[in-house]
Amino acid sequence: MKDAGAAVEMGSAPESTGRARLGQVRWTICAMLFAATSINYMDRQVIAILEPTLQKAIGLTQVDYGYIVAGFQAAYAIGVVAAGWLIDRLGTRLGYCLFMGIWALSAMAHSLANNALEFGIARFSLGLGESGNFPAAIKTVAEWFPQKERSLATGIFNSGAAVGAVLAPVLVPWVALHYSWRVAFLVTGVFSLLWIVWWFRYYRKPAQFPRLTTAELEYIQQDATPSEATAPKIPWPRLWSYRQTWAFALGKFMTDPIWWFFLFWLPSYFSSRFHLTLAHLGLPLVVVYTASTVGSIGGGWLPVPFRKLGMSNAQARIGAMLVCACCVVPIYMAGHLHSETTAIALISLAAAAHQGWSANLFTTSSDMFPKSAVGSVVGIGTLAGSVGGILLATSAGWIIQITHSYASLFALASSAYLVALLIITLLAPGLQKVELPA
Repeated sequence: MKDAGAAVEMGSAPESTGRARLGQVRWTICAMLFAATSINYMDRQVIAILEPTLQKAIGLTQVDYGYIVAGFQAAYAIGVVAAGWLIDRLGTRLGYCLFMGIWALSAMAHSLANNALEFGIARFSLGLGESGNFPAAIKTVAEWFPQKERSLATGIFNSGAAVGAVLAPVLVPWVALHYSWRVAFLVTGVFSLLWIVWWFRYYRKPAQFPRLTTAELEYIQQDATPSEATAPKIPWPRLWSYRQTWAFALGKFMTDPIWWFFLFWLPSYFSSRFHLTLAHLGLPLVVVYTASTVGSIGGGWLPVPFRKLGMSNAQARIGAMLVCACCVVPIYMAGHLHSETTAIALISLAAAAHQGWSANLFTTSSDMFPKSAVGSVVGIGTLAGSVGGILLATSAGWIIQITHSYASLFALASSAYLVALLIITLLAPGLQKVELPA
């Protein structure tokens, strides 16, 4: 799937060079980002799957769970303030290892928790560690891919979010039922430690990579300009003065919480509305998150046909985001459905559309900013998304406990993307490139 998608996105690449001579090292780097993102989401999804079990094991309530989720997102918000800045300065090789190490140990620490407070502490630490994943991954894509391939590369690695969310409901219930819920937290954390070794030993920047062909290096750097190569780093506070930063951040603020909702409350939704037990939760979650994998890669590819119609990169990006935003709208019906199959279908469509949206939204950061600032901009956007997630998480716990209904939450999800797209196009028309200070 990866190679086929790459060939489609490359489109105008000089075919005469031959695929073998051009090289495919950049797609190996993309595979590493995909693996990291899969592990990231597997670690954060464990508690959502085990939430019904934890209600019985330690007396966890919906309000407790809402606060635990909010604690994770608060830590995520705090973490990304430093994550983007640190990764821009440490580089992706060291920066990624640092944050992955924190989240690996935090994920395994959940196995020691005995009450809501202890889960909250472990979850807070996990949020700090996981906050570095997307700033590092987006910066890596900006370093390793030309502009026309970035949304596809982002879509591929971002599909790891869905793959991790698919693997978790397959692996976690089996481990929990055969061993214990504590062992389930330990198992997923081990994968993070293995990835750190792989990344540290393999990863280098393109110009420093020993097996990169000259043709592939030139292909990667085809968009580089002398001004960007020698441009000074934009101070973090100054980034807030650009409308493009606010466009990206508000887009994340409006739509990231919806994905958090899909991750953290779908198991509870299926359990309460359709009376599914831990042994039967896996299938609907696997279907939903498999669909989101397709949506991530498909959404990353989606600008291609728009460009073939003669649109600019910016117009193609906005067109792809509009299609994704419209596909989320039908989910407003999910709160009133009595058919499990229909609910799975509508939520699958919305989850796929979110991931397609996310692949393109992430790529707008490298469309509008130089590579030296991408990590920081993504950090700011992730901060905004986490703040939105905190607000939704604390509200959702009370709404569900009081109303015993998810209807208002699905209604909110259905409109968030169209509103976000309107804000983006008003603040950053044409996704105009930031003019760097002299």
